[in-house]
Amino acid sequence: MPLEKEILPFIDWLLPSVDRYGAIITFVVAVAGLIVISVFLAYLRMAFLLGPGEGFYAVAKAIVNAVAVDLPNLSLRRVLAIARLAVQEALRRRVLVAFVIFAIVLAFAGLFLDVESDHPARLYLSFVLTASERLILILAVLLSTFSLPNDIKSRTIHTVITKPVRASEIVLGRIVGFCLVGTALLAAMCLVNYVFVRRGLGHGHTIEAQDMEPVAAAAGQSGGWQGETSRDAYHRHDVRVGPDGVGRTDTKMEHYHEVRRVGEGDAATFEVGPPRGALVARVPIYGKLRFMDRSGQPGEGISVGKEWTYRKYIEGGSLAAAVWTYEGIRPERFPDHIPLEMNISVFRTYKGDIVSGITGTITVKNPTTGLESEPMTFVAKEFVTYTHSIPRKLRAVNPDGTLRDADLFQELVDENGRVEIWVRCSEPAQYFGMGQADVYIRSGDAPFAWNFIKGHVGIWLQMVIITCFGVMLSTFLSGPVAMFATFVVYIVGLFKAFIISVATGEQPGGGPVESFLRIITQKNMMIELDMGPVVDTTVKVIDRVLMYLMWLAAKIIPDFTGFNTSKFVAYGFNIDGNLVAEHCVVAAAFVLVLSIYGYFLLKSREIAA
Repeated sequence: MPLEKEILPFIDWLLPSVDRYGAIITFVVAVAGLIVISVFLAYLRMAFLLGPGEGFYAVAKAIVNAVAVDLPNLSLRRVLAIARLAVQEALRRRVLVAFVIFAIVLAFAGLFLDVESDHPARLYLSFVLTASERLILILAVLLSTFSLPNDIKSRTIHTVITKPVRASEIVLGRIVGFCLVGTALLAAMCLVNYVFVRRGLGHGHTIEAQDMEPVAAAAGQSGGWQGETSRDAYHRHDVRVGPDGVGRTDTKMEHYHEVRRVGEGDAATFEVGPPRGALVARVPIYGKLRFMDRSGQPGEGISVGKEWTYRKYIEGGSLAAAVWTYEGIRPERFPDHIPLEMNISVFRTYKGDIVSGITGTITVKNPTTGLESEPMTFVAKEFVTYTHSIPRKLRAVNPDGTLRDADLFQELVDENGRVEIWVRCSEPAQYFGMGQADVYIRSGDAPFAWNFIKGHVGIWLQMVIITCFGVMLSTFLSGPVAMFATFVVYIVGLFKAFIISVATGEQPGGGPVESFLRIITQKNMMIELDMGPVVDTTVKVIDRVLMYLMWLAAKIIPDFTGFNTSKFVAYGFNIDGNLVAEHCVVAAAFVLVLSIYGYFLLKSREIAA
């Protein structure tokens, strides 16, 4: 699975270092900037309404009252009471209809999913997680944006504000109540999703004893049996069973089955176990990637003209190599072998034999002594994960080119637990493409069910943030406008990286106005606009202002794609605990800031008597 952004340890992410500010410094700077801007805009508004002097007094009084009176005396009991009312309101609005719609979608999903897909687990998991995310976020928008405006419009909010309830408690109560409703629905969806995926991927095969042929072996010993399974779930497997009666099938559609021979002689039967390997949560160890050029010197890798620059390529039939350096590789963790897995992109300059794949070599090297193993050959195919077991005992290359037996951990892994994996392409005029996360050591598997839950935690955090935005915007906007604004926030968050690239000028074609003019005049984005000096200058000035506003909005709004961890679950990788902790801290920061904004906005709104 491509991993374009490295997952840092939580403490490294949180605290500043030499090459990064850290989350704490970023948060403090962002909040300080928001405070200055917000106070200035509030003063301008009050100065316009009351005059400069009275406006300053009104803003100062509101800040002092919030810091010294309202926020410190916030009552958890009153917050929970408001939350209970919000839950009852959501139930009256028949929020459970959303779950019924979700169940109907799942009931008919099997008719539209590709049952013959080579990656059925990836397909099923991506579908259920995406469907859950979209539905729960739409529900969060609808619940959070219409509640306060409807209460204000119907004047039912007067029954609340006439009691000793503070504005902060109203805002927090609404957020907590709607989040509780969303949490309950998402938990139910998670359970239904898990059952749906298990049932959808569950299947069995049978093996007829007469279809299994004995495998010849030396010295009169049994070599086991081989054959194939029945065709079920649109596929069949080749089977190999050892002399001890235990075996397994080959891997098809990202799973395999364990096979056991039961009984002796003509009465023997072959039992096929349930599918394994499809629903997993690999725990990878990623290394640091560097490249060697075709002469064997340090390089940057080759671009083959593809727009996506995640992978760099090495030339086949040369000394070019991709080198990964791994740390913490100890015999206690890998007593028998090191399980290496690779997802390598293949770029062909000529077709050749596309069925057999492109050959390459794997070399293990000690980064301290330079001792390296004998190259191990493998075959790379596009979109196929290659698994290679590096044994504890292997052949090493002496300085004079001769081979000798060597122990992996005693001679090829240095005393600090570091080891290098060199990957080369063997065929001239062919290329291997690799990113840092494409070759990893599989240190084990985490429980899939827990990983599945963590995938829904990412959806839950998005729901909480969207709910906070909806409640905050509804404190000063009408219901439909607040709903539209919340949807805009979500869409901007989905395309945050693209918007920033446009705002910073990385995307060709100019800013919004220039791009619009190019569309209507059908001008190529790689040439100058050339509509006259006055028009060109005016467009650039307007675009500069708009691009700055775009950049500011994109920086303030959260990156919702970052919270989406469905790819980890779908591709069978464990969601790192550091990533979950980082997402929780970011979500908590948005909840804090948006709750405070909602409080001040509600306090400043005049509610007609």
